[in-house]
Amino acid sequence: MVAALLAASFLAACQTVVAQEDDSSVVEEKIRSLVPNAKIIAVSETPVTGILQVQINTDIVYMSADGKYLLQGSIMELDTRTNMTDQAKSVIRQELLTDLDQAKQISFTPEDPSHEILVFTDLDCGYCRKLHHQIEGYNKQGIAIHYLAFPRAGIGSASFDKYVSVWCADDKKEALTLAKTGRDPEPLKCPNPVAEQYELGRKIGVTGTPALVTSSGKLIPGYMPPEQLRQRLDSLLQ
Repeated sequence: MVAALLAASFLAACQTVVAQEDDSSVVEEKIRSLVPNAKIIAVSETPVTGILQVQINTDIVYMSADGKYLLQGSIMELDTRTNMTDQAKSVIRQELLTDLDQAKQISFTPEDPSHEILVFTDLDCGYCRKLHHQIEGYNKQGIAIHYLAFPRAGIGSASFDKYVSVWCADDKKEALTLAKTGRDPEPLKCPNPVAEQYELGRKIGVTGTPALVTSSGKLIPGYMPPEQLRQRLDSLLQ
């Protein structure tokens, strides 16, 4: 009797796995027809019956298991108030940022930082300037700021060229601080990571500046005062 029950359970489990694989194949085939040039298509389950999560390159969408319906938006688990979509995106961001070269960042760090964040910044952005005006406050809160370039007007714009000049300066930190006051740095050219960082920002979902990214891949869009940011970063560790 027990053996029969175990065999039945095993058979049901196998059928479930086969069904899930079939669903994944149907969804992947449908997505491939919609986005034929996608480099990455990864299908996985969600807690919602009949709904699958689909990673398309660095984007997250959802599809019905039969491949008929595509949904865009976030899945929120209400009991824990967990944004499951953002969790999935954080994993993608972490992977993209894994091999980031710190030597290509302009950093303002306290002696013994409690938190390290990446800040995608535009030199002409008002709130980016406000953030940098309080750089000592962030450092006093134990927050290390590592700047990456994100000229919102795009590659080849005046803001782009200005960041290149900052990067090529003998003292990058001084040049960046000068530019954040609204003064133009001395025009300079040299090998630089500005275009690379701009494209990286686009891949991880940066649409405005400043955009703050934690070590866990959490994206915090917009300016936040030093004490408030410290509280937010502390809460993310709990």
